[in-house]
Amino acid sequence: MQIISQKPLRILTWHIHGSYLYYLSQVPCQFYLPVMSDRPEGYGGRSGTFKWGDNVYEVPVSELKDMDFDCILFQSRKNYLEDQYEILDERQRVLPKIYLEHDPPREVPTDTRHIVDDPEVLLIHVTHFNNLMWDNNRTPTRVIQHGVLIPKDVNYTGVLEKGVVVINGIAKRGRRLGYDIFKQVQKYVPLDLIGMESEVAGGLGEIAPPELPSFISKYRFFFNPIRYTSLGLAVCESMMVGLPIIGLATTEMAMTVDNGKSGYIHTDVSYLINKMQLLLDDPLHAKKLGDNARETAIQNFGMDRFIRDWLDAFELVIEKSMQLRQSNQTNY
Repeated sequence: MQIISQKPLRILTWHIHGSYLYYLSQVPCQFYLPVMSDRPEGYGGRSGTFKWGDNVYEVPVSELKDMDFDCILFQSRKNYLEDQYEILDERQRVLPKIYLEHDPPREVPTDTRHIVDDPEVLLIHVTHFNNLMWDNNRTPTRVIQHGVLIPKDVNYTGVLEKGVVVINGIAKRGRRLGYDIFKQVQKYVPLDLIGMESEVAGGLGEIAPPELPSFISKYRFFFNPIRYTSLGLAVCESMMVGLPIIGLATTEMAMTVDNGKSGYIHTDVSYLINKMQLLLDDPLHAKKLGDNARETAIQNFGMDRFIRDWLDAFELVIEKSMQLRQSNQTNY
């Protein structure tokens, strides 16, 4: 696609999912994050333990209306339905727009209409499953699969004869995130749970994202008990480290894990328990599956592809907006 400008694109977005935002910030654009003094949801700026680059800027909400941007990137319903009308002026609200949808539909899996119904907005889904399940209305869609970065010195060892589960708030999020499945499996297989508020469920607590790859590299396998959500970044990161993946054959997991080659997936939990025990008993087999998982991750979740996809998406909506404005001026 034709490059619009030699200068980095200026993207206004919100801090919604910290890990995703960190990976998105690897795209060579300038990202502006609105902040408020009390740092409410979406306004946390450069928060967390991420090693933010110098292309990520915090902007007090009071200064936003004096700034110029190339594109607005929404990441939540609140961003789209409320925030843009509260913190942006009319001039900014007609800028090129992308809505990044992180999740599949919650209300009804097959018949929920997306809140965006606008042929001038680009709706980006992080998995093909999400794109399939949402009723996307008149809005054009595109899928950009996750991209992840793992330190080069982190390698799978699998020395711990345990599985690891990485889920935030699993106890309060319940069946959808597979809390009951986690407890069921834990009766038969040693599992460590990490993530925010995991202590409530007997877990080890949160591991800072920069330290997570090294931390999980020692576990024999990664277990994903989630019934219904988008593909978690922790799955992608674990594959990139080289852990074999065990999980439910639902959502995008069915297209991510090659059963018997990079891990094991099934809708029968007893089957998964048996495969976990197999990996605990056979570390060489676990290593072979993990090597295949890593090759899959390099192919599917590499950062170079992720960056290209996002640059193409930004340029697409900006060019389309320019063409529309030129057409309107001609018609006038």
